Amino acid sequence: MTARTTAPPELAVTDVTVRFAGLTALDAVSFTVAPGSVHALIGPNGAGKSTCFNVLSGLCRPAAGAVRLGDAELTRLAPHRIAALGVARTFQNIVTTQGTVADNLMLGRHALSRAGFAASALRLPHVRREQREHLARAREIAELTGLGQHFDSPVTLLSYGDRKRVEFARALCLEPSVLLLDEPVAGMNAAERARTVEVVHAVRAELGLSVVLVEHDMGLVMRLADEVTVLDFGRAIAHGTPDEVRRDPEVLRAYLGTGAEEEDAA
Repeated sequence: MTARTTAPPELAVTDVTVRFAGLTALDAVSFTVAPGSVHALIGPNGAGKSTCFNVLSGLCRPAAGAVRLGDAELTRLAPHRIAALGVARTFQNIVTTQGTVADNLMLGRHALSRAGFAASALRLPHVRREQREHLARAREIAELTGLGQHFDSPVTLLSYGDRKRVEFARALCLEPSVLLLDEPVAGMNAAERARTVEVVHAVRAELGLSVVLVEHDMGLVMRLADEVTVLDFGRAIAHGTPDEVRRDPEVLRAYLGTGAEEEDAA
């Protein structure tokens, strides 16, 4: 597996505001994702987490503020331009289930293809060589994410947890510098959640990328995240390490509740 030779660029979100029909979904939200870190966005339903992800991936344009990846300004770019600059994302729901695991992962390699339409249609030698290289890389990513033994299997035959990991692996096939994981363990059982934590640790160690994580599973957040930003009603109410955030009085009032801290510490 080829690891990144340089640190990924810093992702900086500055005073991002999003309004829908007069309602403020994000209110001057700012946070910074340090290169190579895992940064979690948490908060109750309706706090603005999904809206924030939509801004980062180009699906939503803010009314004000800026998003920068290193020297690149992402704020007004289309999703495919942002993806080309190194930002890949998963979704809460499983996006694709047709074909094999290999087919799904090769979709993630499509944006990296150098072959034009005509050359691909004619199956010229350099196109076949490039396809073999992409397939080999997809297989490496399948192995890294625990899907190697299922590489040629139809996605519909996999367990729910494995299908979620196909979505994860597909995003990795874009070779991102920043990976946006939108509730990666939603709907999983305890064993599947534990396996996903292992996979995220392995991916971060092997590929050296940054991860932005939206997740309701607080135990997972506390085990994975280096930094946490807490949103409530579209505002960032706290930033810090997991231990700092879990003890923040405003966070406890807005989201975790007094019992959640005790349960998570058990």
